[in-house]
Amino acid sequence: MTQIREATPDDQNSVIAVWTECELVKPQNNPITDFDLALTTSSSTVLVLEKYGETIGAVMVGFDGHRGWFYYLGVKPEHQNKGFGRQLIEAAEDWLKERGAPKSMLMLRHSNTKVLEFYKKLGYSVEETFVLGKRF
Repeated sequence: MTQIREATPDDQNSVIAVWTECELVKPQNNPITDFDLALTTSSSTVLVLEKYGETIGAVMVGFDGHRGWFYYLGVKPEHQNKGFGRQLIEAAEDWLKERGAPKSMLMLRHSNTKVLEFYKKLGYSVEETFVLGKRF
């Protein structure tokens, strides 16, 4: 039996373990800080997918007032290709719709092309957009 729920601080280690196992954690991002910030602001959260009480997937979702964003979508490798990623995206989309977000977006590293087809099957398309950033 699976369930999707909002994370609590007690989920930090199991969620970050999923993200790490899925190779989503990069040196320039601190997943502990990201997790904590998502739980302490009203415009974001982390959704946890559990199967029989075990965390098998998670996604960070946020709404900036203009569009919704997904980060760190990961499902443990042994549970991939079973529809769990789709369930997480749909739950994140519902979370955004409840807050009035008219659109959802995500950023995908050029090195992570193996999941591009997954997102395309869910209706996401490559946007004609440059993403710029500045670290503080």
